[in-house]
Amino acid sequence: MSRNLLILGAAPDLSELRDTLVRLEDTIIFALIERSQFKHNKGIYDAGKMKFKDGHQGSFLSWFLKEVECVHAKVRRYHSPDEYPFTDNLPDPVLPPLNYPPVLVDPAKININDEIFNVYVNTVVPEITERGDDTNYGSSATRDIECLQALSRRIHYGKFVAESKFQDPEHHAEYVRLIRERNSERLMQLLTNARVEEKLLKRLKAKAMIYGQDLSSATLDADGCTTVNGANALLADASAAPAEERVKSRVDYDLVVSLYRDYVIPLTKEVEVEYLLHRLDNSNQE
Repeated sequence: MSRNLLILGAAPDLSELRDTLVRLEDTIIFALIERSQFKHNKGIYDAGKMKFKDGHQGSFLSWFLKEVECVHAKVRRYHSPDEYPFTDNLPDPVLPPLNYPPVLVDPAKININDEIFNVYVNTVVPEITERGDDTNYGSSATRDIECLQALSRRIHYGKFVAESKFQDPEHHAEYVRLIRERNSERLMQLLTNARVEEKLLKRLKAKAMIYGQDLSSATLDADGCTTVNGANALLADASAAPAEERVKSRVDYDLVVSLYRDYVIPLTKEVEVEYLLHRLDNSNQE
């Protein structure tokens, strides 16, 4: 069982953070698979497409998201330091506050959910879904919200990563110097670990290939292995297998990889850099 990193009272080390981020990969992949079962249903993203009796002028998704976040706000979801809402003017909790030990130094209250929302709606959804309208608006929006919340949590975890790296004695002095110089380019370089990113993308592709399999036509061989048309379903490289031996995937694993490579990783590092640039706003926080 993993530890709750939010109650440690100190920045978790990178190995603990990576365990959490690896689990979030699973959450995101399965959320994308669930959304991909419905068509694009573009109308739920268009402002004014549906008429709301409460006077809402935005899209169906924005209305649904606001309502969901209002309920979650009442039970203290956004008091947790790893949760960030997409909407404003949320109600106060109906329960007593939870006291989390201070770990982050985040005077700017960095929240890039607007960017995440735009990338998801305008890039991710059209790529993972079939074009058209199947009228499953509520189901599609429900899955959208699950995807958005998982992506937001994953990306904003960059604050914990940045804090852990900032506290590393080997590089602490350099981070302090670069923050005081406002050198965001050099901070980005110092935060980047290309080897870890490459390993992440390879792991992600393997997970998406396995989790996304549609095994409705699969059977078990004498050894208990899953097979399709007599071939082993868990191929080391499904893309290299003959077409008739491939297991149908419920989500394009290359799209999952590109989502991380082109958006999740860059946005996470954007959060890390922005967090560090404000890390010393209070002069006694070195």
